[in-house]
Amino acid sequence: MTNQPQAFDHRMTVLGADDAFVAAAVPFIEEALYNPDEPPPVAIASPEKLDLLRDALGGDAKRAVLVPHTDWYTGSAANAVAQAAGYLAAHGGPGGRIHLLMEPVWNGQAGCSPRESAEWIRYEALANLLFAPLATTALCVYDTRTAGPALIAEARRAHPGTGVYEDPFRLAAELDAVPLPPSPADAYPLARPDAEAVRAWAGGSGLTDADAELFALAVTEAAAALGPVTGVRLWGQAPACVGELRSSRRVEDPLAGFVPPDTGELEPGQGLWYARQVCAYVDVRDDAQGATVRLQYG
Repeated sequence: MTNQPQAFDHRMTVLGADDAFVAAAVPFIEEALYNPDEPPPVAIASPEKLDLLRDALGGDAKRAVLVPHTDWYTGSAANAVAQAAGYLAAHGGPGGRIHLLMEPVWNGQAGCSPRESAEWIRYEALANLLFAPLATTALCVYDTRTAGPALIAEARRAHPGTGVYEDPFRLAAELDAVPLPPSPADAYPLARPDAEAVRAWAGGSGLTDADAELFALAVTEAAAALGPVTGVRLWGQAPACVGELRSSRRVEDPLAGFVPPDTGELEPGQGLWYARQVCAYVDVRDDAQGATVRLQYG
């Protein structure tokens, strides 16, 4: 009898040794290999762990997709959402059925700073909402040799079944309660989010023509999605050019900018999605008067 698709199964394993990885990974991959209704399972991990998994699976390794995590996690947390959504659309079974073993590069960008780590915890939390309708089974690997104890403790709050799981909206709200650093007094003001003016400023601040174009599009597309923008401020030097938008309308939805366009192409109102794909950071802060959206390019 064919199994009916179930909701998103978001698991977490914490380990600190190679044999512990093999003990967790092999049964997970075999869950899919022994299920005729599933496409090949995917393991996204460090090359060293993939070698261990390949040896442990033997001939079955040819039936799985093994991806070095530096090939999968190539940018921001929002890029990881896009990568997963695109892969599921192209390769997932009915209802998104597939097994994904996932180990971000915790000793790389994802763990390079508390701010960056917080963005990945946001991704882990929002994944429970973004992929909720899908029959995808994900096992997130946290290796204590590369992921620190504070990161692992927060990650437990983003995974059901850990005993400390938090509602994703509550966890996202905690992250958004952290105040943004004040903007510099000498930030360059614009009366409106004009693409040509932003591009010219970015070029003068050291971005290449191509990067200045992307940054200008990110600022103007985000502004279009926000609605009435009452102020624009620009500061920084390449690559960390920053654009800040002030809107009279609150954003409120923590998923804003994380939901992929249905067509795969940018659609009206999807400016925050575009900005999150292009920029290293997009910070949204609501208050009683509206919202502040801060975009950092690099």
